[in-house]
Amino acid sequence: MFLEDVIEFFANKQPFEHLDLNTLKKIAANVTMEFYPKGFTILHQDGPPSEHLRVIKTGGVKVSIRSTDDEEVLIDYRSEGDNFGFLSVVSGDKSRTSVIAIEDTTCYLISRKTINELLDTNPAFAEFFLKSFLNKYIDKTFKEMHNKSLIFGGGDKLLFTTTVGELATKEITTAPHDITFKEAAEIMSKKEISSLVLIESDGAPVGIVTDRDFRDKVVSKGRNVDERISKIMSISLIKAEAHDYCFEALLKMIRYNIHHLLVVDEGRLMGIITNHDLMMLQGTSPISLAREIENQQTIDGLITVSKKTVKIIGLLLKEGAKASNITRIITEINDRMLKKILEITEKNLGRPPLNYCWIRFGSEGRKEQTFKTDQNNAILYADSDRNENEKLIKQYFLAFSSSVSDSLLKCGFPRYPANYMASNQQFCQPLTVWKKYFFDFMHESSTKTVSNSTIFFDFRPIYGDLKLSEALRNYIISTVCDQRIFLENIAKTIIKNRPPIGFFNQFVFDKLSRHKGKLDIELKGISPIVDILRLFAIEKGVKETSTIDRINELRNKHPLVEKYAEELEYAFEFVMLLKIRHQFEQIESGKDLDDFINPNDLNNFEKKTIKEVFYLISKIQSFIIKDMSA
Repeated sequence: MFLEDVIEFFANKQPFEHLDLNTLKKIAANVTMEFYPKGFTILHQDGPPSEHLRVIKTGGVKVSIRSTDDEEVLIDYRSEGDNFGFLSVVSGDKSRTSVIAIEDTTCYLISRKTINELLDTNPAFAEFFLKSFLNKYIDKTFKEMHNKSLIFGGGDKLLFTTTVGELATKEITTAPHDITFKEAAEIMSKKEISSLVLIESDGAPVGIVTDRDFRDKVVSKGRNVDERISKIMSISLIKAEAHDYCFEALLKMIRYNIHHLLVVDEGRLMGIITNHDLMMLQGTSPISLAREIENQQTIDGLITVSKKTVKIIGLLLKEGAKASNITRIITEINDRMLKKILEITEKNLGRPPLNYCWIRFGSEGRKEQTFKTDQNNAILYADSDRNENEKLIKQYFLAFSSSVSDSLLKCGFPRYPANYMASNQQFCQPLTVWKKYFFDFMHESSTKTVSNSTIFFDFRPIYGDLKLSEALRNYIISTVCDQRIFLENIAKTIIKNRPPIGFFNQFVFDKLSRHKGKLDIELKGISPIVDILRLFAIEKGVKETSTIDRINELRNKHPLVEKYAEELEYAFEFVMLLKIRHQFEQIESGKDLDDFINPNDLNNFEKKTIKEVFYLISKIQSFIIKDMSA
């Protein structure tokens, strides 16, 4: 009867409902059961790894972490049918959280061996954990992936050796807490500040008021300006002690989602510290770097600024940023760098003879740049009836693009080996020629030529007359809808790049490669997802070029994306973050950059997840094959 009860329980709970009866019987035959009274700590943060996945039969638990200053941060509540301890079980590593029974609780216990067997042999079972845990794995600051070298290790140690008092801004504007709305607003306007610290008569801080408080609590409510400021001030001030180290201040900002902390010394207000201050401590911030680019007037000045980009990536990694956030910030910085180079070059060579648009391809076009990427660019200029000036027009734009290419090289952007660059006359052409290029792409029968042309469909305008780019994009959308053979040829190139997973769910490596035993995360992980979403975007006339934007745009336009949107997004974030982390570690150790990751360097959870990414790619490729044969 006990076995039948266990089988019936699991048969109706995710993800066990995906398992067949024989598998459920095997689980039931080996499952154990434990009882935990209310208040009992089942798993301890930083304690030994969990040997079992626990599934709650009755009762409930809370999952939490304890911060460096011994504050409890609640993560989740779980009840009947929910499970906990998964990350610790599959990684074999210490427990990342504490799990406490909030009422008398009974759990079924499934061994690590059984869980690993289920993950290896039951794709639907494994896919459940990909959906359930990957988002937390990417978004939480305590996640396993970031514990290796980010906030608590590697890189510049200034956050761990500099005290808050050393960094705090000493000039801080204060005012008595019993002044009026009007008086407070006048002080903030005169001092040109966005926040005002309110104090008692003895100088102790009791509250803070900000521009937002005035907007949300005074102006929008039509309140009398003669009311006391204490009525709207924020009383729960988050403070940092002057002797605290800066990393403790950073953790408080992350935890409470704030951008500034008051600094006190034995209860006495001594200053304020901001998120910007902490980023500046380790080098620079994206905002300050962008401003520095704008202030440069020479290429030599830009060379110095360009070297700071790596620090930005390190800081973003240390703050637990998602891969898409990192690549977009880096893309924005690189775009600003390019725009400034174009402005300087225009100034040096004189006004261009025709309107033009500078466009980028590949990862640059998709806003998915990480470190310094190869130059993939082109010039698209307006058509001209002045045939007698055609030679001069070409001479100007080739000289212009060559100068820009040289400047980009000096700033650390290597030339593209295949020469897909504006400095190549083939890719420095008027709108009419570019339309013909894409017409030829879409009528080409060779899958190899089609494969080489897909990079151009990721083009994105950067500078100049953006209407030229829009005209080209509209032409492509209006033309490609009838090109079934072209779309099938793209699909054929996609399905040739199969994931490196064998019959027994093991990694398959190229034995002849000089990178034997390693995974090409770009070729086998990133490119297939990029290629799949590009195909669907071209098919549905989507103008977006970044992979994440394409997923969001296609959610309601393509049935496969609608079904697998979340999995595709999480999978792409995961493999991109693996690549960024891998290359950042190479830079830190002075190695040449590559995309080859040794699976032995991944923990068990990362290995499981990358296999699930490959499984997802394979599944969608199978749908594409089926669609081609329909």
